[in-house]
Amino acid sequence: MKPGLELKLGQHLTMTPQLQQAIRLLQLSTLDLRQEVQSMLESNPLLDEDVEEGNEPAEALEPRSETHADERQLDLDADDALPNELPVDSQWDDIYDLGNTPSAGPPPDDDLPDFEARNSRSQSLQDYLRWQADLSHFSVQERNIAEVIIDAVDDSGYLAASIEELAATLELAPADVTPVLRRVQDFDPPGVAARDLGECLSLQLRQLPQPDLPVVTLARRIVEAHLDLLGKHDYGRLGQLLNADPETLRQAVALIASLNPKPGSTVGDDSAEYVIPDVIVRWRGRQLRVELNPEAMPRLRINRHYAEMASARDAAHRYIQDQLSEARWFIKSLQSRQETVLKVASAIVERQQDFFRHGPESMRPMVLRDIAEAVEMHESTVSRVTNQKYMITPRGLFEFKYFFSSHVNTDSGGAASATAIRALIVKFVQAEDPQHPLSDAEIAKILADQGVQIARRTVAKYREAANIPPASQRRRL
Repeated sequence: MKPGLELKLGQHLTMTPQLQQAIRLLQLSTLDLRQEVQSMLESNPLLDEDVEEGNEPAEALEPRSETHADERQLDLDADDALPNELPVDSQWDDIYDLGNTPSAGPPPDDDLPDFEARNSRSQSLQDYLRWQADLSHFSVQERNIAEVIIDAVDDSGYLAASIEELAATLELAPADVTPVLRRVQDFDPPGVAARDLGECLSLQLRQLPQPDLPVVTLARRIVEAHLDLLGKHDYGRLGQLLNADPETLRQAVALIASLNPKPGSTVGDDSAEYVIPDVIVRWRGRQLRVELNPEAMPRLRINRHYAEMASARDAAHRYIQDQLSEARWFIKSLQSRQETVLKVASAIVERQQDFFRHGPESMRPMVLRDIAEAVEMHESTVSRVTNQKYMITPRGLFEFKYFFSSHVNTDSGGAASATAIRALIVKFVQAEDPQHPLSDAEIAKILADQGVQIARRTVAKYREAANIPPASQRRRL
């Protein structure tokens, strides 16, 4: 046989490790990110921390937070202006005139019940799933089914009951439960509510940025039908059954190994001791500007001395070449994370303009899908970005999650944010007669007079979330 050249066209998932790294960095809080960066600095000699001001190395992490005014500034009718530099010992209240803050009564933080409630206790996996369910477009029956499904999810993230058992609990047919389960399985963390390991891994593969690549498709076939052979490391048999070449099979196995067999473990119970805001929102005249917090952004650079050694082609310098490639990808992944956080924060601020002008009572209803469509990302990605990310604003420090809430219909055919309604309830209670405090039914009637139809039990739920005692306990002589 004569030797010859043959040209083949194919697709390979060469970016899988980098994509996995970028996704993992995206869901880290600022404190966890600092630990990750420190670990990388200790293990990779090609990475240095850029601590000298004015230093401009050849390759450095400089997240692009400075953008054009037309991209990050919102035209709002506000007279607030932030000085270029804040005094060292000043507080936010010393700089901003919030306007809507009452001169007497509880401090402004009392108007933010959701934020305080979320940070006063640790968040469980069920709490995280319920929050996503509240922001999903479920009917009343579907929401009840989702609640039962979430309650059946164990700490590892697996569904601990069968479809038949869940259907019997709800007195429904299994066919009514399955569609809701599919939607819950699309929540973050990827792979949650799976019934077995194969389904858990398959769900994670379906949520990858490029789920239709041949390597991803092969990985799904393995976890869905041949997980036993994978566990036995019988790669020869796998290659024969799937008609896969050794290189593609190796990539598919490596991709499966990078998945998390216990997705529930990614949602911890420990609360952060303190918070470093990822984003700063400030007034510039009549415009609102969204910027990354420079204190939260790691500044990394490539060590030039070692990088020059990587140009040699002998085997002794192969380690330096590998470390250089890893360092560059880590810096690029950090840049991608910062840009995504800024993009999501900007979309949130743009949609909640009235909140920054008038306060919580003007909060618009907003769910994950609204921001996902605005930034052209998957809802699960937006969920990762908004988890444990904070922004410091003229109205205080808020977790990204604070700006998401379900809606309540109004008489005019519109919708009111649940957060805005809770703020109104707080306002009514603050202004009530101490000798004759408002009951839940009376608050519901006041809201109905303003066009917001809400049940008494819902008022009680919102009142309890704001840590407001019932009327009998608020009565004072």
